[in-house]
Amino acid sequence: MTTVLPNLAASVSSFAKATEIETRSPNQQLLPLTAKVNDFDRLEIGGCDLSDLVQQYGSPLYILDENSLRVACQQYRDAFKLYYQGRSQVLYASKAWNCLAICAIVASEGLGIDIVSGGELFTALEAGVDPQNLYLHGNNKSREELEFALASGCVIVVDNWFELRTLNQLAESLNHTPRIMLRITPGIECHTHEYIRTGHLDSKFGFDPNEVEAVLEFVAKSPTLNCLGIHAHIGSQIFELQPHQDIGQVMMQWFKVADDKFGLKFTELNIGGGLGIRYTESDDPPSIDEWVKTVCEGVTKACQEFNIALPKLLSEPGRSLVGTACVTAYTLGSSKTVPNGRTYITIDGGMSDNPRPITYQSQYRAIVANRMSSEANQTVTVAGKHCESGDILIKDIKLPQTQPGDILVVLDTGAYNYSMASNYNRIPKLAAVLVQNGEANLILKRETYRDLIRQDCLPERLSLAERD
Repeated sequence: MTTVLPNLAASVSSFAKATEIETRSPNQQLLPLTAKVNDFDRLEIGGCDLSDLVQQYGSPLYILDENSLRVACQQYRDAFKLYYQGRSQVLYASKAWNCLAICAIVASEGLGIDIVSGGELFTALEAGVDPQNLYLHGNNKSREELEFALASGCVIVVDNWFELRTLNQLAESLNHTPRIMLRITPGIECHTHEYIRTGHLDSKFGFDPNEVEAVLEFVAKSPTLNCLGIHAHIGSQIFELQPHQDIGQVMMQWFKVADDKFGLKFTELNIGGGLGIRYTESDDPPSIDEWVKTVCEGVTKACQEFNIALPKLLSEPGRSLVGTACVTAYTLGSSKTVPNGRTYITIDGGMSDNPRPITYQSQYRAIVANRMSSEANQTVTVAGKHCESGDILIKDIKLPQTQPGDILVVLDTGAYNYSMASNYNRIPKLAAVLVQNGEANLILKRETYRDLIRQDCLPERLSLAERD
């Protein structure tokens, strides 16, 4: 018989019973919804013992809980149906983690997909996603990417004048009428990391408010462009609800201008994503339900104020769908105690599989998965194996006394870990498994050393193979 996972710290509440999984908002948890401790005092996720998974698939290893991902999809989808009287469509912001399996899962739950490159578009199409439900973003789409998007039939979210004119020329030359949306910078600030603020005026993304009317006039005079509506995104890892209440008001003003001045009858509004998740005990994000309700109320109120029919409402959650659903399992190796300083314990991965701490100073929690009931009585710093002093995954975390071979599991690694992974120091990228009901399926193969040189080219004159 299994028991629910004990508290990670005094401030963390005990996990709910398995029968209550569907009622918990995944983004408010520290672990995947199916996390338990089994009779061997080891962590289970999706009914799979993580120590066994490491033994079978190797280390480090991404472990994705299918149940947590599906529940998050369902909560977004169902909340929009509950709180919004018009049509709605949830799009998975796949930059968080784009691979065949994840695209297939979210599509099977009725979600579309937000893509930002030709590679993400190709992956989504290969996974069988309907191009009618694909929306292509990006502030510098290449001509080749635009041609690919036009051929696929996906919606293109136009970011700037250069792209708008290029797309118009392509549409005319190909005798094609693409579906587009216009990305507008809404001028809304959020209290988040500087690099992930995308809604304020000083941003590389979108048309500035002072040029929107000229853009609308251009679109209105372009018969080859089918403009569905407008898009905005105000940032990510946001815990505040008020900015998402305000965005409806800002965007409906442009709906009104588009109709009154240029005769453009917009039918879609995309308010982006940005809901945060719980990485540490002190994080307190709103639930998926609260976020959706706030957005729907804001848009509905603004439509009533401007006497505009409810548009199709789109949103683009990414991190809050997949972030908590995944953990990363490492094997501990060497350790070092600095006199009158820190104790370092070293994992067999680091900044190449999770670049967020060194890039954003992101904070994570971790547990020793093969000894779950051991008392956390030692303060350590978790260091990666890369030749970089800044390759520190977690500073000053309380853990049990550890030893080489222990399985350290870092939580909430589903978003921007694999997708931002690198081969720094020529470290092969990790494998990933999908777990559900005691079954594990490989969704990403572990790279080999041969994979690392697959694209290398060695001019014949540099070959050392035949030298004496």
